[in-house]
Amino acid sequence: LRADFEQKLLSDGAPAETVVPLSQWSLHVCSENNFPTAAGLASSASGYAALVSALGALFDLPQSTSDLSRVARVGSGSACRSMFGGFVAWQAGISNDGHDSFAVQVADRLHWPELQALILVASDKKKAISSTAGMQTTVETSELFAERVRSVVPKRMEAMQRAITDRDFATFAEITMRDSNQFHAVCLDTYPPISYMNDISRSIVGLIHAFNAARGRVAAAYTYDAGPNAVIYALKDDMRDLVELFTYCFPRDESTPKEAFYPDAFAIFDSADQVGQRLTRPEVAQLAETAGKFPAGSVCRIIHTEVGDGPRVLAASESLLDDAGLPKHTQQ
Repeated sequence: LRADFEQKLLSDGAPAETVVPLSQWSLHVCSENNFPTAAGLASSASGYAALVSALGALFDLPQSTSDLSRVARVGSGSACRSMFGGFVAWQAGISNDGHDSFAVQVADRLHWPELQALILVASDKKKAISSTAGMQTTVETSELFAERVRSVVPKRMEAMQRAITDRDFATFAEITMRDSNQFHAVCLDTYPPISYMNDISRSIVGLIHAFNAARGRVAAAYTYDAGPNAVIYALKDDMRDLVELFTYCFPRDESTPKEAFYPDAFAIFDSADQVGQRLTRPEVAQLAETAGKFPAGSVCRIIHTEVGDGPRVLAASESLLDDAGLPKHTQQ
């Protein structure tokens, strides 16, 4: 990247003696994130993808987004996927130097507009074992991991891409849940074992399977990264019931402002006062009664979102740095 950038300056007509090596440029980098850090919600992926995208835009780098994804991958593996919007696959590659391991876009964000996601934050605390350290131990000690990489993941990647292309939610959901389950089984097969999920995480898994049983079809899916926080996928027509179910079963702690607990970006409720109080469908009300209410604050935040458009350059007025190049916001 450095050599390509310096060659680009020369090609644009800059005198050779004025081309300062990229490594000697002075930069102030400021990064902010509105997700909990190191809690299994891909904060590092978003951060590194934003950093690499910003540098690519700043220096007008000639590389494609897939090429730049290889750089983002150095900071966080999942960051390579976050370089794109929409649906993205991380190609494993076979080269020892990793040059053929990069991300490609499977479909853009408008391909499946009905697909939505609900993020249930069961803990925003920093996890005891980082994703990087945990994966290194897993690679070294888990016998299941090698089998997963060799025979399971390649087949699931192909099946998942077909499901996305065909907008086949039932297949998409089953693969998502099975792969999440197997990932955490591999974590438990690690020595010493790693357990990222907690009791609330497992309760959410049970609720999703019960919800699907009540629907008589696969209407929702869960997945967990290296942390206890759930990401729930469902189509728009089913998401209202899921929001009502989860806000009822996992009530807000009184210390958390209503708007912070569930911002209601898709206007599910008429007002914030209805959150956790309304169960429209009888079958959802029956399911909620069976599950019962968990202690307030068991889920500290619920985020309702959809497929995103990836990194983008914002207006100068939204910069995190002031005119002197210093952060506008600092933590005390």
